[in-house]
Amino acid sequence: MPRAVVVIGAGISGLAACLRLSSAANVSKIILLEASGHLGGWLQTTRTQEGAIFEHGPRGVRPMGIAGKNTLQMVTDLGLDNDVLPVTYGNEDSRNRYVFVGGKLCKLPSGFRTPFSTHPPFSQPIIVSLLREPFIRRGKDQDESVHSFIGRRFGKEYADIAADSLCRGVFAGDCRQLSVRSCFPVLSQAEKRFGSAVIGMIAGGGDGKDQCFTSRLISRARRESWLQWTLKQGLQTLPEAIQQELCRRGVEIHLNCPVQKLQQKADGAWEVQLDGGTVNADHIFSSVPAKVLSRVLPPIWEPLCESLRKIASVSVAVVNLEYEGLVLPVSGFGHLIPSHESSEILGVVYDSCSFPQQDRVGPPTTRLTVMMGGSWFQESFGDPDTVPQGHLLQRALDTVQNHLGITQKPLQSISKVHKDCIPQYTLGHSELLDTIFGSIDKHHLALSLIGASYRGVSVNDCIYEAQRSVDRLLGLTQQPR
Repeated sequence: MPRAVVVIGAGISGLAACLRLSSAANVSKIILLEASGHLGGWLQTTRTQEGAIFEHGPRGVRPMGIAGKNTLQMVTDLGLDNDVLPVTYGNEDSRNRYVFVGGKLCKLPSGFRTPFSTHPPFSQPIIVSLLREPFIRRGKDQDESVHSFIGRRFGKEYADIAADSLCRGVFAGDCRQLSVRSCFPVLSQAEKRFGSAVIGMIAGGGDGKDQCFTSRLISRARRESWLQWTLKQGLQTLPEAIQQELCRRGVEIHLNCPVQKLQQKADGAWEVQLDGGTVNADHIFSSVPAKVLSRVLPPIWEPLCESLRKIASVSVAVVNLEYEGLVLPVSGFGHLIPSHESSEILGVVYDSCSFPQQDRVGPPTTRLTVMMGGSWFQESFGDPDTVPQGHLLQRALDTVQNHLGITQKPLQSISKVHKDCIPQYTLGHSELLDTIFGSIDKHHLALSLIGASYRGVSVNDCIYEAQRSVDRLLGLTQQPR
């Protein structure tokens, strides 16, 4: 059992791992190393003097499934129950979703009656595809792109518009390159098990009722039919609360402390080389992107590094806008743009519709977030390190004018570029993980890989997988990697 553990990277995965490790009596020393000057990774919030909350990364968390319940349990354990802001399925403003196709906003089907009628931009009712889908044969390939899977089972129209837009909204990626097996495993597994994605989704796969959760938020979320939730002062509150708890438990936290090199000792332990010296570790948890880890591993592990480098990430520009008055022509969660309509603009989130409590104090205002780039960042904006902030702002303003008819000058704006922020689970990602984790197991490396590069990019996934990895190390579970 390791006595000293080093965690590299203080995003939500690294923080969750530290929190879990710090509750283990047989781990005597935990050191958290973060290359930047802040904790929380992409969970970044700006709180203005006027009382407005702007999210620059994730802005809402879903409460469903084991991973969703697990995050709510963490919220309770940190004493944040009273800080939770939920959105329920009954909130029509948040339930409405749109796509921008053919130069106009089109509301996506929702509700009981809508599957039976035709809704632009689709040419036929969705019920037609849903009824036909169970009779489509299973795919023969081991893996398949999201676009191919949806096109094969539901039709090309839904692949070109719905799947394309969804992948841009979740992964900022190209559905023609992303793996359905890795990005949407529930759909892939449903087809394999039931021969139908629709039947598999209806049958369900359990939601973790056998887990030992004690948080009252979980039963409340079920009772009130939560769609998503956030925290009153923004999601950055979560890493801030974890940091406070880690300090209370004696975890060493070092900011502005990038790892230069990892050297393995004869006994299998590690020497972690930093700018200002070295630290020793019996075990390492790496939550940094796979490519970053590949740069610091010893040359002897080049085959492993080669596999890690194959997991690419994309950059996303986020522009937050605040307007005086209620300026939206529609109400809803926001709208996405399929790549054939505009590759550089991914979507627009109507923040004030979902969480009006986070608007500034005083007369009504409207908060929006424009997301840009992703897999199309380089071709649209060039180098993410040098793209002018003014150019990003102008593209965002052009977008809200063309898509939403908003012409007035914003009260304020914030532009940020998140470089290499979202890993891309392209075709073959699952086999790549088998190679990576197989190599670690074969050589008995005292190394655990966590973070968004591997098994889920959402806040829920990152927290859950980090905790599971710690539990495996501590012998609390025999679950496979």
